[in-house]
Amino acid sequence: QVQLVESGGGLVQAGGSLRLSCVASGKTFSTNVIGWYRQGPGKQRELVAQVMRDGRTDYADSMKGRFAISRDNAKNTVYLQMNSLKPEDTAVYYCKLETIFGGAYWGQGTQVTVSS
Repeated sequence: QVQLVESGGGLVQAGGSLRLSCVASGKTFSTNVIGWYRQGPGKQRELVAQVMRDGRTDYADSMKGRFAISRDNAKNTVYLQMNSLKPEDTAVYYCKLETIFGGAYWGQGTQVTVSS
């Protein structure tokens, strides 16, 4: 089992920045991919960014250049630095971990609201 706890969401003005954190606990040795998804009002959940077991990163096209994902293995934590935030970035942001055994775990989500 793996548990994921996100934090760092909040209310920010357009153009501002936030850093989200996701702390993983449990059988984290089995991590294959860990990353961030988001779900805006009335929208489907979408990939924001993810980091692979070998350290490679992958971003949704609309987030490239504004968002940065990083991982601290010693702290079992993955971060999402979000800059130049726009109102359309308003969403619940979820951490997702995929294991080498094919399992997937989600965090409870953290709300990000960007005001215009």
